Amino acid sequence: MLDLKSHKPKKVKQNKRKQELQPRDWRQLFHRLLRVALFAGSAALVVAGVLLGGQLLRESDYFTVREVRVVAQGRVSEQEIAGASDVRFGVSIFDLDLNLIGRKIEENPWIARAEVVRSLPDEVVITVTEHQPRAIVQLDYLYYVNASGEVFKLLEGGDQLDYPIITGIDRQFLLDHPVEGKGWLRQALALVERLQERRRFGLADVSEIQVDLEDGLVVHTREHGVPVLFGADAFDDKLDRLERIYAELKPRLTALHYIDLNVADRVIVKVDPKYAAERNGKLGRKGMS
Repeated sequence: MLDLKSHKPKKVKQNKRKQELQPRDWRQLFHRLLRVALFAGSAALVVAGVLLGGQLLRESDYFTVREVRVVAQGRVSEQEIAGASDVRFGVSIFDLDLNLIGRKIEENPWIARAEVVRSLPDEVVITVTEHQPRAIVQLDYLYYVNASGEVFKLLEGGDQLDYPIITGIDRQFLLDHPVEGKGWLRQALALVERLQERRRFGLADVSEIQVDLEDGLVVHTREHGVPVLFGADAFDDKLDRLERIYAELKPRLTALHYIDLNVADRVIVKVDPKYAAERNGKLGRKGMS
């Protein structure tokens, strides 16, 4: 048995090679440090020169604003846009806050987006995109709405009225539920788009499109205001069914209470109860005479 206490380990010879210390080459080290210092100093001088030159250019008259160019679509005049920008001639073109200028221009309700850029050395270029009204929505007052369902402008004197009318959305509902309200407006605009493509029953046959939060969209005929129930989908199929019989229905609109297109493959026509009562009364009187 191996006695660990009495057993003495043998000395192991080290196989490492002894390294001899080399004397430092102080001259080479000095030249290397000198090159680094010269490079750093040169770079600092270049940066300082660029900054100084840039500052001198900024303060010179070469980069002062001399022209404001407006790329517009035409509804809002170039003079109005330039005036709203509040860009003054003679100021340094680098001192302009381009985002702030754009926001000022976008305060005009017709302007959807304003992009402002510098055109060196002395010109400011303003490119605007205007809202395009697709319909009029009746809230507390009449407003224009664009193709995205965004309500963007209160109608004023001189504004055109020959757009489809959307009703049934309460202003407070639109404020409290902006996503849902905008969704309904987009649905109504989608139906407007379909109606524009039709000939037998098209946009010219419609007085308004009503949003009913429970039943969907209700179109009112221009003649006699008969409600046509469209719901919220399958507009093309429903228009196809209505157009097949509308020529026959049109002379009798005054007697109709509503037209329902929400039952698959059918057009349900409800006669106005008042008209039915009057008609029955007349028939009764004829029978008695």
